[in-house]
Formats: sequence, C-alpha cells, structure tokens
Amino acid sequence: MGLNIPFDIILAYALGLILLYLIGWLLLVPLKFLLRFLINGIIGGVVLWILNLAGGLIGVTIAINPVTALTVGMLGIPGLLLILLLQFFIL
Repeated sequence: MGLNIPFDIILAYALGLILLYLIGWLLLVPLKFLLRFLINGIIGGVVLWILNLAGGLIGVTIAINPVTALTVGMLGIPGLLLILLLQFFIL
C-alpha cells in the first residue's frame, strides 16, 4: 500500500508552485508602487486643497493637478515649498 508517485510528477508540482509564487510576486510588487503613488497623490491633493482654502484669503493659491499633488504627496512640506517658490519666482 505504498505511494507510487513518480519523482518527475512531484518535481513538476514543486516547479509549478514556485512559478506561481514568482508570478504572483511580480504582479503584486508593481501594484504596491501604484497604490503608494495613488495614496500620496490623494494626500497631496488634500493638502493643496486646504492650502487653497486658507491661502485664498491672502492670495496664495496653487493649481491642483496630478504633478503638483504627487510632488506635495511625495516630498511633503519641502515639496509644497518648492511649488510655492517655483510659482512666485518663475511665474
């Protein structure tokens, strides 16, 4: 009553599981980066919206678009200062 499973079948299952794991990992890693960009863009857009609400009283507004939102979302306060400096010195 022994198990007569050929070694090549066991090896094929093992390689199939490893391949499935690698494909899943390769699909998941880029999704993490895209999710991070999406979250940072939303946070940057909210920060710019709050700045436009408060800064509108004194005349400081920044256009909310994907580039400015991602810059503020990724860099934080230095990104916000960078955009303000670019707006006042270049434009």
